[in-house]
Amino acid sequence: MRIQSNLGSTIAMAFDECVANPSTHDYSKASCERTTRWLRRCKAEMDRLNSLPDTINKNQLLFGINQGCVYEDLRIEHMKEIAEMNLDGYAIGGLAVGEPKEIMYEMISAVEPHMPKDKIRYLMGVGTPGNIIEGVSRGVDLFDCVMPSRNARHGHLFTMNGIININNAKYMNDLDPIDTECHCPTCQRHSKAYIRHLFKAKEMLAMRLCVTHNLYFYNTLMEKIRDSLDNGTFEEFKAKYVDLLDTRI
Repeated sequence: MRIQSNLGSTIAMAFDECVANPSTHDYSKASCERTTRWLRRCKAEMDRLNSLPDTINKNQLLFGINQGCVYEDLRIEHMKEIAEMNLDGYAIGGLAVGEPKEIMYEMISAVEPHMPKDKIRYLMGVGTPGNIIEGVSRGVDLFDCVMPSRNARHGHLFTMNGIININNAKYMNDLDPIDTECHCPTCQRHSKAYIRHLFKAKEMLAMRLCVTHNLYFYNTLMEKIRDSLDNGTFEEFKAKYVDLLDTRI
């Protein structure tokens, strides 16, 4: 907690145990209890740190993390317990670690009714564009994932028509941008053929251009989701894109 306070970040995460998947029910239950004990200690320490005169960010937010592996009863019980602590936000952790996505969605749906309605909901380590859309449809507000940057470094690029692998030979002479609908600097200035050439030449610029594109895509995706929620068209947006955006072209 002192490290996070010294960083002065907007959000500090409480310490938790992310159990292996699969884990037994007994171990997962003990892990939830341990995570709750740690959360109480983290909250007390944050209160102490924020009372000091030299604390960098006295308005730092504290998020607790819901655990329970893939056991619905543990997830619900743990969420009810930590919801009583009146934290600034609540995260769902320990998912997207190898379980089928359908199981992840089941856990989110089970936990969400017990999350405070007026607090930020954060799904940790997720995910694909489709995962994000499904998460939003279940009440999630906030996401984080290495996918856009990590995949970009291997030439896997997200577009509004699906996922492309820029290393494929079919892009050797393709003078179109990665995504004709994208306004990122990469798409505005460079063709698929040029970016593929950079990868084949082992130029670091290839990775930089692709990371720029994927991050821009994810930011734009979130804007489109917010707009659809504001306009009352989210269900139509979901029906059109939830599978399409995760499909490899």
